[in-house]
Amino acid sequence: MDTIVRSDESTALSAVSWPAIFAGGVVTAALTLMLLALGTGLGLYVISPWSSSSISTTHAAMAAGIYLLVVAVLSSAVGGYLAGRLRARWISVAIHEVYFRDTAHGLLSWALATVVSAAFLGGAATSIVGSAASGGGSSAPAERLAIAADRLLRPDYGALTRGDVVARPGAALGRDISGDRADVLRLLNASLRSRTDIDGADRAYLVQLVAARSGLSAADADARVSEVLTQLKAAADTARRVSAQLALWLAASMLLGALAASLAATEGGGLREGTWTYKRI
Repeated sequence: MDTIVRSDESTALSAVSWPAIFAGGVVTAALTLMLLALGTGLGLYVISPWSSSSISTTHAAMAAGIYLLVVAVLSSAVGGYLAGRLRARWISVAIHEVYFRDTAHGLLSWALATVVSAAFLGGAATSIVGSAASGGGSSAPAERLAIAADRLLRPDYGALTRGDVVARPGAALGRDISGDRADVLRLLNASLRSRTDIDGADRAYLVQLVAARSGLSAADADARVSEVLTQLKAAADTARRVSAQLALWLAASMLLGALAASLAATEGGGLREGTWTYKRI
């Protein structure tokens, strides 16, 4: 059986049919982007921006990862099938060699689609998947830092109304806070980048700054700083875990996509050559 060869009136100039590979790769990339857009629309439709009626970010990332697997299998299978079905015929080539070449065509079409997607569609795909995983919300580190700084420097209007701030001459309510806010952002950003807690001196300065800007007592300012820092570290840790999960899901989807494209190409090539029925018999 291994010695069976195929003869055909067509002439093949190369063992690789690049037009078929290109066609399959382009179709794979286009279908991937379309399915990602569809998934984002469905995800944003069912995920509410309100925490009381929405799933967690971790569960949303898992759902996005599973959908990545589905997208990779469907788009890669279609592109690989086209690469195998549209490829040029080969003369006097053993059946097992034809099988290998068809598999290689599917793999090459998947590889081409991956490179094209990374080079030209990477920004769009990242935006689509990121918005789906976060439920449409923004989780950029810069925005998280800005929100944390606003919470730290927020005035205590209750103390201001009671007149407690007058008893503390050091309170700086009503003055320009741009310089102090920049100091807070630098301290928070340095802590997140180094993944370490703010040292004692900087933390003491931060507590004093919050007390002066908010009108809180030193104890209340210390409690606010502790609460905001805990929330900021928890948000950063959640973002890190979600990014790691999405990276693992993406790797798994790429692996399944390569497998789907290779298998679909062998089927497409067999149907073109008329050997698919023979193999089944």
